[in-house]
Amino acid sequence: MRIRWLVVVLVLLASACATAVPPAERSTAETFDVLLKGGTVYDGTGNAPIVADVAVLGDRIVRVGDLSGAQARLTLDVSGRAVSPGFINVLSWATESLIADGRSQGDIRQGVTLEIMGEGWSMGPLNAEMKASAIEQQSDIKYPIEWTTLGEYLDWLVARGISTNVASLVGAASVRIHELGYADKAPTPEQLERMKSLVRQAMEEGALGVGSSLIYVPASFSDTAELIELCKVAAQYGGIYTTHMRSEGNRILEAIDETIDIARSSGIRTEIYHLKAAGEENWPKMAQAIQRIEAARHAGVPLSANMYPYTAGATGLDAAMPPWVQEGGLDAWVERLKQPDIRERVAREMRVGSADWESLYVAAGSAERILLIGFKNPALKPLTGKTLGEIARLRGESPEETAMDLVIEDHTRVETAYFLMSEDNVRMGLRQPWVSIGSDAPSMAPEGVFLEQSSHPRAYGAFARFLGHYVRDERLVPLADAIRRLTRLPAGNFRLEQRGCLDPGCFADLVVFDPTSVIDHATFDHPHQYATGVQHVFVNGVQVLKDGEHTGAIPGRVVRGPGYRGGKMKIPQPPDPAERAFRD
Repeated sequence: MRIRWLVVVLVLLASACATAVPPAERSTAETFDVLLKGGTVYDGTGNAPIVADVAVLGDRIVRVGDLSGAQARLTLDVSGRAVSPGFINVLSWATESLIADGRSQGDIRQGVTLEIMGEGWSMGPLNAEMKASAIEQQSDIKYPIEWTTLGEYLDWLVARGISTNVASLVGAASVRIHELGYADKAPTPEQLERMKSLVRQAMEEGALGVGSSLIYVPASFSDTAELIELCKVAAQYGGIYTTHMRSEGNRILEAIDETIDIARSSGIRTEIYHLKAAGEENWPKMAQAIQRIEAARHAGVPLSANMYPYTAGATGLDAAMPPWVQEGGLDAWVERLKQPDIRERVAREMRVGSADWESLYVAAGSAERILLIGFKNPALKPLTGKTLGEIARLRGESPEETAMDLVIEDHTRVETAYFLMSEDNVRMGLRQPWVSIGSDAPSMAPEGVFLEQSSHPRAYGAFARFLGHYVRDERLVPLADAIRRLTRLPAGNFRLEQRGCLDPGCFADLVVFDPTSVIDHATFDHPHQYATGVQHVFVNGVQVLKDGEHTGAIPGRVVRGPGYRGGKMKIPQPPDPAERAFRD
């Protein structure tokens, strides 16, 4: 570690000395690995760009400026193109897609160089029961689970070979399942201590913080006090708390208040996942939500948010059904849905919702605004891309009955898109200077196993749509500020050292794109389409995209959080196996 930082310091000193020398007196013998000539350089600060050359040596940027006469192993004329730090996907679900295809094509072709995972669920810590369940529930992408901790998963993924860098939060739901299973009950003091130890272990292995997803079972069974205790541990390591809040619709303002309470009580930096006001009757609350976040920020609460630039979200049919029917996990949920009296109650609650939980079936407003995009059962795959209303009519059932039957037949939560938001609210959110961008999706490719399912178009277009449609065409924000919100803003929020920047000493994660043409092409009808307009992408100094085509390079690394200790702790176990809630 000391040697690495000594190298960085020497590079910075050399750069400072070199930039003091007039161009005419500079040595023509300088040789770099990569030289980007004449691009319009956006450094991620939000400041106006400059026309400059960018030099890379090894995995670092070493010079930015007039580098006339310099030589490089690879020189690219990028005049007329924007050059910026690599984009950071603050909400990625590439946990499995990178196992199937480490090239991360859908994101790389948009300029993404870092995937941050861990919205509520993370790929560790795992116990034997969790591993067995995860293997059983695998859909089109099959893989062995050869790890136990989150740090081991990230190392395993990189060892397989990936093109993007990866980082992760530890999922609050994963920690809870590890100790309580899917039970709707509070942890005992002993269980809570073990949960905190699991967070501590993950932070020391490099997790960026704690992620929660509070509308889903069993995460919804966690109370505020439990989350505060987990966040206190992460805060000790400089971590962040990111949350899919308990409500994004009827009780969104109360959910923001809970988020602020967690931030204040634990002393942790906090980010709200995919900020939105879901359901037409809640659309007026978007302005109020932003005002409440602004007030907290002005009061000193380190609070930010991210979004995806679409009016539809994507999750599963579990978000349309009450939590009580899902308690105990997937098998228990499916068995309950086979019972006539329970089906009647579930159908009724799906239609009317409840003060205790939020039905996305209600929020969508119609079964025609609920799109089924992913099945595990081959017999159901022909239904992919149809609305719940269409499938209900084909089957001669109500939409509620159809939803329950699909969960039973697929034995999954069934991947689903819900049309929930207004375009005006999307624009309002994207204007906020503290909002960054996350795809909330895997990184896919229009080939192989990925064609077994449909997709939300955000998997291929979130970043290109933001830059092309909203920044260039609608002029919501200046390009320089948009790039800041894709790079330095999330890097600062997540405490990512030497990432998201374009200064000497920063890692050479770089994007070269055409601001006049960058755009998304994926739609809900035809989602498997790459974005265009990004010419070149470098990850850790290695070119992974050349003239818009993937090079096949896999230089991705694990990016670890500020609490990284370089070692691994033993996963805490209860003194008596009978204590484990999942065996109750």
